[in-house]
Amino acid sequence: MALQLQLRTVSGLRGRADRIAKAAFRGLSFYTRVMENCEDEARFDETFRWPVASNIDGNEILEIQVFNYSKVFTNRLIGTFRMVLQKVVEEGHVEVTDTLIDDNNSAIQTSISIEIRYQALDGTVGTWNDKEFLETPSVHSEGDGRYPLETDSLLSGHRQGTDGSVGKSNQQSMERSFRRAGKGVFSAMKLGKARPTKDDHRKQDEPAVLEAEDLDRKVMRLGGGLDPDTISLASVTAVTTNVSNKRSKPDIKMEPSAGRPMDYQVSITVIEARQLVGLNMDPVVCVEVGEEKKYTSMKESTNCPYYNEYFVFDFHVPPDVMFDKIIKLSVIHSKNLLRSGTLVGSFKMDVGTVYTQPEHQFYHKWAILSDPEDLTAGLKGYLKCDIAVVGKGDNIKTPHKANETEEDDIEGNLLLPDGVPPERQWARFYIKIYRAEGLPRMNTSIMANVKKALIGENKDLVDPYVQVAFAGQKGKTSVQKSSYEPLWNEQIIFTEMFPPLCKRIKIQIRDSDKVNDVAIGTHFIDLRKISNEGDKGYLPTFGPAWVNMYGSTRNYTLMDEHQELNEGLGEGVSFRARLLMSLAVEILDTTNPEINSSTEVQVEQATPVADNCTGKMEEFFLFGAFLEATMIDRKIGDKPINFEVTIGNYGNQIDGMTKPVLRRKKEGGDGDEEESELLHNSSEDEADEDGEMVSVSSSQPMKPLVTDRNYFHLPYLEKKPCIYIKSWWQDQRRRLYNANIMDKIADKLEEGLNDVQEMIKTEKPHPERRLRGVLEELSSGCLRFVTLADKDQHHSSRTRLDRERLKSCMRELENMGQQATTLRSQVKKNTMKDKLKQVQNFLQKLRFLADEPQHTIPDIFIWMMSNNKRIAYARVPSKDILYSIVDEEMGKDCAKVKTVFLKLPGKRGFGPAGWTVQAKMEIYLWLGLNKQRKDFLSGLPCGFEEKKTTRGQNLPSFPPISLLYTKKQVFQLRAHMYQARSLFAADSSGLSDPFARVFFTSQSQCTEVLNETLCPTWDQLLVFDNVELYGEAHEMRDDPPIIVIEIYDQDTVGKADFMGRTFAKPVVKMSDEQYCPPRFPPQLEYYQIYRGNSTAGDLLAAFELLQIGSGGKSDLPPIDGPTDIDRGPILPVPLGIRPVLSKYRVEILFWGLRDLKRVNLAQVDRPRVDIECAGKGVQSALIQNYKKNPNFSTLVKWFEVDLPENELLHPPLNIRVVDCRAFGRYTLVGSHTVSSLRKFIYRPPDKKAQHWNMTAKQLKGYLAMANGAPRSRPTGEIIVNMEPEVPIKKMETMVKLEANSDAVVKVDVSEEEKEKKKKKKKGGGGEGGGEIEEEEPDESMLDWWSKYFASIETMKEQLRQQEAAAAEAEEKEEMEIAEGFKGQAKNKEKSKAPKDDKKKKQQSAPELPEKKNKQKIDELKVFNKELEAEFDNFEDWLHTFNLLRGKIGDNDDNATEEERIVGRFKGSMCVYKVPLPDDITKEAGYDPTFGMFQGIPSNDPINVLVRVYIVRATDLHPADINGKADPYIAIKLGKTDIKDKENYISKQLNPVFGKSFDIEATFPMESMLTVAVYDWDLVGTDDLIGETKIDLENRYYSKHRATCGVSQTYSIHGYNIWRDPMKPSQILSKLCKEGKVDGPHFGPGGRVKVANRVYTGPTEIEDENGQKKQTDEHLALTVLRHWEDVPRAGCKLVPEHVETRPLLNPDKPGIEQGRLEMWVDMFPMDMPAPGPAIDISPRKPKKYELRVIVWNTDEVILEDDDYFTGEKSSDIFVRGWLKGQQEDKQDTDVHYHSLTGEGNFNWRYIFPFDYLMAEEKIVISKKESMFSWDETEYKIPARLTLQVWDADHFSADDFLGAIELDLNRFPRGAKTSKQCSLEMVTNEAELPMVSIFKQKRVKGWWPFVARDENDELEVTGKVEAELHLLTAEEAEKSPAGLARNEPDPLEKPNRPDTSFIWFLNPLKSIKYLICTRYKWLIIKIVLALLLLIMVALFLYSMPGYMVKKLLGA
Repeated sequence: MALQLQLRTVSGLRGRADRIAKAAFRGLSFYTRVMENCEDEARFDETFRWPVASNIDGNEILEIQVFNYSKVFTNRLIGTFRMVLQKVVEEGHVEVTDTLIDDNNSAIQTSISIEIRYQALDGTVGTWNDKEFLETPSVHSEGDGRYPLETDSLLSGHRQGTDGSVGKSNQQSMERSFRRAGKGVFSAMKLGKARPTKDDHRKQDEPAVLEAEDLDRKVMRLGGGLDPDTISLASVTAVTTNVSNKRSKPDIKMEPSAGRPMDYQVSITVIEARQLVGLNMDPVVCVEVGEEKKYTSMKESTNCPYYNEYFVFDFHVPPDVMFDKIIKLSVIHSKNLLRSGTLVGSFKMDVGTVYTQPEHQFYHKWAILSDPEDLTAGLKGYLKCDIAVVGKGDNIKTPHKANETEEDDIEGNLLLPDGVPPERQWARFYIKIYRAEGLPRMNTSIMANVKKALIGENKDLVDPYVQVAFAGQKGKTSVQKSSYEPLWNEQIIFTEMFPPLCKRIKIQIRDSDKVNDVAIGTHFIDLRKISNEGDKGYLPTFGPAWVNMYGSTRNYTLMDEHQELNEGLGEGVSFRARLLMSLAVEILDTTNPEINSSTEVQVEQATPVADNCTGKMEEFFLFGAFLEATMIDRKIGDKPINFEVTIGNYGNQIDGMTKPVLRRKKEGGDGDEEESELLHNSSEDEADEDGEMVSVSSSQPMKPLVTDRNYFHLPYLEKKPCIYIKSWWQDQRRRLYNANIMDKIADKLEEGLNDVQEMIKTEKPHPERRLRGVLEELSSGCLRFVTLADKDQHHSSRTRLDRERLKSCMRELENMGQQATTLRSQVKKNTMKDKLKQVQNFLQKLRFLADEPQHTIPDIFIWMMSNNKRIAYARVPSKDILYSIVDEEMGKDCAKVKTVFLKLPGKRGFGPAGWTVQAKMEIYLWLGLNKQRKDFLSGLPCGFEEKKTTRGQNLPSFPPISLLYTKKQVFQLRAHMYQARSLFAADSSGLSDPFARVFFTSQSQCTEVLNETLCPTWDQLLVFDNVELYGEAHEMRDDPPIIVIEIYDQDTVGKADFMGRTFAKPVVKMSDEQYCPPRFPPQLEYYQIYRGNSTAGDLLAAFELLQIGSGGKSDLPPIDGPTDIDRGPILPVPLGIRPVLSKYRVEILFWGLRDLKRVNLAQVDRPRVDIECAGKGVQSALIQNYKKNPNFSTLVKWFEVDLPENELLHPPLNIRVVDCRAFGRYTLVGSHTVSSLRKFIYRPPDKKAQHWNMTAKQLKGYLAMANGAPRSRPTGEIIVNMEPEVPIKKMETMVKLEANSDAVVKVDVSEEEKEKKKKKKKGGGGEGGGEIEEEEPDESMLDWWSKYFASIETMKEQLRQQEAAAAEAEEKEEMEIAEGFKGQAKNKEKSKAPKDDKKKKQQSAPELPEKKNKQKIDELKVFNKELEAEFDNFEDWLHTFNLLRGKIGDNDDNATEEERIVGRFKGSMCVYKVPLPDDITKEAGYDPTFGMFQGIPSNDPINVLVRVYIVRATDLHPADINGKADPYIAIKLGKTDIKDKENYISKQLNPVFGKSFDIEATFPMESMLTVAVYDWDLVGTDDLIGETKIDLENRYYSKHRATCGVSQTYSIHGYNIWRDPMKPSQILSKLCKEGKVDGPHFGPGGRVKVANRVYTGPTEIEDENGQKKQTDEHLALTVLRHWEDVPRAGCKLVPEHVETRPLLNPDKPGIEQGRLEMWVDMFPMDMPAPGPAIDISPRKPKKYELRVIVWNTDEVILEDDDYFTGEKSSDIFVRGWLKGQQEDKQDTDVHYHSLTGEGNFNWRYIFPFDYLMAEEKIVISKKESMFSWDETEYKIPARLTLQVWDADHFSADDFLGAIELDLNRFPRGAKTSKQCSLEMVTNEAELPMVSIFKQKRVKGWWPFVARDENDELEVTGKVEAELHLLTAEEAEKSPAGLARNEPDPLEKPNRPDTSFIWFLNPLKSIKYLICTRYKWLIIKIVLALLLLIMVALFLYSMPGYMVKKLLGA
């Protein structure tokens, strides 16, 4: 379906000019090439094709514009031609000649002639044939004329976006101009360097692209008619573009890495918990990773326990397994040995989530705890922790562990990845499992095999069930006995928080078995791919859809060696089964009472889905042709070989499948029983067409032939075998089509990005233009996707996920397209790097979107079978070869010849075995609907006849069983193998004996073997004669087969070892073309060599393929090599191709050798260094006795050598160290290859600019300045204000100056400032916290730690500012993108802001308000990395080269670089063209013996005092069972070995050492300092935790002066005393002398002049007695601190600092074991001795006493019921403690029987404690358990806990409520009981806070709180208390007694009498209880009783009296 236009000629043009035409249709435009110098007629003869996705409407318009082309200005429009396509739509083919019209719509005399054809979607219009154009023969000879050329090179930059995939652009003109520039050197994989498709010797084809520099020059000259910032280029080197469409790009990386185990370390610090729900609990935290559990200690009765415990879990598993492990943190209440405790709440997250975080960690974040048993409950508390996951080689930057004082904002720091809402809800995940099909027929379990052994056959089918694992829980369906098409219709329900922090759901079909269940297949669903969290997002949803499972092959043997593949580890090698399932998520409404509140996994029945819900069954047709099978491993070369292709189970020889069977229910029978009936071909036409086509899924077996020693090939020659398979699948192609469109956009983008990086790497001009081109292609590609995907018709089988994904992909791509357009306009030379990053994010996003989670057609497997055994396979995703009529939707390898490398299955493919190619195949594949199959052969190389089976003989559409090629071309291939570099070390000597083997089709040749080198220069031409290629000639020209080059290491015995491989495409010359520039001779290019997944060097070579025409070889260009070499039969690389050489001199500085290890058990005694480069070299002097002095006696030697002019082609330089033994024997010690000499090349300075040898960094700075400023600046004195202490923002206020201008650098403090400073010196804020202290510490109180903590604050502040700035920049950028072009104009103005503005800023900077008048403590610099990292390894002139030996290990734990190091060579080199300019050698003091190395110190031994300061270690790896360590320091330097064992620090992972060690050493013998941290053990040896090594020599000799850091200020007493024996002025004059700098000249008025700069500053200093003296030291120090600004000699000096070094353990390479903060000072012994070491011993905690008086309580809730009266009362007492474990708890006496909740106590607690002010922690030492050897020091926050209890005599006391006061910040107590409320606890943010350390005395009312049944906080009482803090001395002076005792006793409380104890005084209590309250009641009762007695008596005596009366007695 396409519209095709042939633009023939434009005639009647006026004048003579370059013409270009542009054709546009539906917003997509193509440009023709430029026709240069045409007069009246321009013959374009070009063809354009628009694939159309929807039928063309009769009134759409095609537009053609013709321009006069201008290289610089915009093109001028000549005229336009517009045509309505009505006639085209009706007839399908139209030819037109018509005149053009100009801008005013009037006709002009120019006319155009075109031809248009159109084929509609339904095939209504005509029949389609590309060749039907009436072509001019000339076009065809120029290659395939159908492909347009986008020479959109420099069209004014307003070009409409061209869509990449439409015209296969092959940027010939660009390509060529770059070739001519001779820079086209690097290429990661030059497959099909796009070769220009036109004959290059035709004049009018001159490139339409100017050389970039040329263009810029013109722009400058013409005053910038065209802004170079808007030019964009389409592909420059089109590194990977395929020119014709017949081949697709092979993938070079082989070796599955998925299933390989790796080392991981999960470290978790549990810091504290807050707001735990529950009363008076004893919480323990359980940390669980995967199956491993660890517990913290138990904290008693607290709801906010503080733990600070560190746990480490080590794993060695494959990444997939690792990232699916669940980290579970649970808080358990009162767990002990006997009971397991009750769960308070838990939190879970998978390891993968942590690993995807920045830095792979969460730091100081709060996890929300929830109770999985009770969904209705809210949160159960917070747990603060750090979690980090480190893989091998990841380094984690931990934020600096300083005093963590800032109050925690819990809500803002939740332990959740970005974008996850803090209020997560509970949700149900319904995973419905319907049915499966295609399972293995046979049971391979143990039981079945036993049966088979007994009965002799195995008829057992599998018993499948499905197991789903998610978030640490598993659920399984029922087992379906003996079924390979099981039906379940069950759903498994998980209940989990949403969004879940576990990324993957694992779905596994397992075979149930009595002994052990085995997995049949596994599939993972990534939740990120089936949901979208955006505001228009959707909950996870999936299906109902089929998922395909892959795993091991079906060979039905007892032990399946690839069983792991079925578990989902590694890439499956065969189809296993497909499962129909769906997934839905429902957010629970937890308020609903009916909800089932358990989170157990449930399994229920589910309603079955209709058969057609997953799509209509369609018949698919797969066709494959094997064009070539070469490089077959020789192990399998002796047996016949055939290939089997399978798709799903179709084509599989064991469990083959026929046409699927539709299920019908039996009438009347049980609904579940299903009966199958085979539907014979239902559709009539099909039967006719195919004539009962039977699939042919494997080729005929064939004996291979020998290619060479290692490989065989199959002799297909002209007869190519084919396979074809019919299969039936649900038709869900749309999913794959959308994925293909996105994949293609992404491929195009990736290719463009590779181009850009290539250009940056090879320093080609204007990579930014290419980036603009890339963005343009991207935006048009995205818009194209939106139009194509939009027409997706809504058929019934689309799932909800299909609809939602489509919507979100369209949104994303539309958005991306707009962003790309905006970005394009922002790409400038200087913004290039950031923009490149952004574009790479686009690429990741595209790849993510393109991955379709709902499978459809399974992947295709190609197996190579030898003797019916499966040997090797390749797996081709079905979407890659899926056919579509729309070009963009087609799979990228569909109908193309693909080069496929077969690999070994499963674990066999790991390591070296997996890197050797098992076979290389050229295979052609096509997959599509059977009814679309008429084109299935269209992509094969032309010129064949089809051979069919007898049945299909005369049916035209019947597929062939083989192809017979009638056309073949004969070629000669010339491989110019020049050199390789940085190869793999394959021998134990650390070198290799490399040779290269070149394969092309079925031929191979080798270069010669070069011994002992990693950088062979073969300089050899290999000629392959009579290479036969089948197909049409013109196809060969555009798309030759690839060449495979393999590098081997020759071994004397055994076969050669494989070292790596790369691919190349040759440049092709047909017999009718000329061998002349620009295409020939070809240029040498670099090809990246791969070994497995890793790169293993580069190959420099060129390849050309020359057609042998009718005249035979005589017509080929002659081979003219250099004549002077006589290498026998070996041909050298010919002259035009080998690089142009010129003479260079290489000077080598030999300094010395270090740390040489033994060689063959003998020590190295007399080593020598041999240097070799390009065949020339030099040897160092011999070191006579390595032990005595390992330095060389002669320092500088040189040699001359011819090197290529092009620096990128420079050969490597080899350094080899040999040991000279007796009798003239030599042994190799080790070697090093300097792969690039670029950093050692010396370029003589430019005369005009006197920028002498500045470092590159400075140059950049200067250039940045120069660009903005006028060029010439009068050399005057520029005053630059260097105010000391500009608050923090020092970064921005540095001013860089031109090197040749004079400047004054003023450091001047105004008087009032000084006054302020003085005041501040006396006063000033407190150390540490940064709050305003009331008593300001005096100078004498400050110590080194004050300085350290202040510096850490500063560092944090800077980090914060940087983060804020970065965030701001990002926002700004987003704004810009949003606003688009509006912002651009503004930015331009900004950049032009004049220079003086900068000055103003500069001067005003110091007036910024100082941060919270904090006292100015002098600071040092805390580096959170090694000093080396900051100062470029101190290799400013002395470089260290590691000498390697031994082969590189192959397995994953390969011998790391570290283990192969056998020593180090110190020296340097300098490479320059000879002769040098005179002025250098004529310079004063030039010493010719030192050549370029002037002014280097002598290398004689020197004695040095080394002073090592160890501050502290953080995050040590636990070494003991209890999860702690007992660390101590060990230092080793030469023979000195200090072990500070007695001062180990018990049970600490963050020990503060605070020690310094003095060591005397002699350089060079003792120059490697090792500082190690060991773990002390009572018994057994001490274990190494980790160590760090420092090369002191490089530091000592460095120009950065790393001997003793330069402080910020100079003082001669106090905590900041100057440490260096040399004063600043002495240092300065020494530096000036060494750097030949004029100065220093100290002048009056505090001025000093150095070179052409004047610095000013203070000149007075106070000594300890406060006397002022004059001094120049401040001035000198100012210069030193800005030494990098001094021209020529300047460089940054090392400041006073603390560096943080990672500790490593050789047993766990690459994984940090903790960090050490330290610094090293070095003082030469021949200078005056330095002062005593600074005291950095840890601060001793200060002793304090806290007195707490509990006066009264009020409104305490009443707990007890009275025995007699049932009245509520409470027996109140108050308990308090300060230290963590309640060990110092104190109770008041009991206030019995309080009826109102009022209690009176007047009770004093006394808590003595040790407190560290700086860290705000209490320090306690105690034994951990009774078995502990020594006390452990704990640091805990200073928190006072008060609790109110109800005392019970016989049962346990009842806890009523508590309050916890953080002594540093707690709410001020309320004045009265009434004002005291719950607010004081809940609303801390708004209340005024006090610190007891500042207030000293506080009195007030505080509420006691507890949680009620609903987890709500409520006030359970109020306490009136007084807190009084005293230092230990004050406490001694005014003692006070505990409770109410002497001294200073408190008066007795006035309690009402009721509160006494009743059994002591019963009468009194009766009186109270009864009389007072029940008086009237008692009286009433007494009266009633009297009455009763009277009545009773009356009744009693009445009968007697009656009798008496009656008888009258």
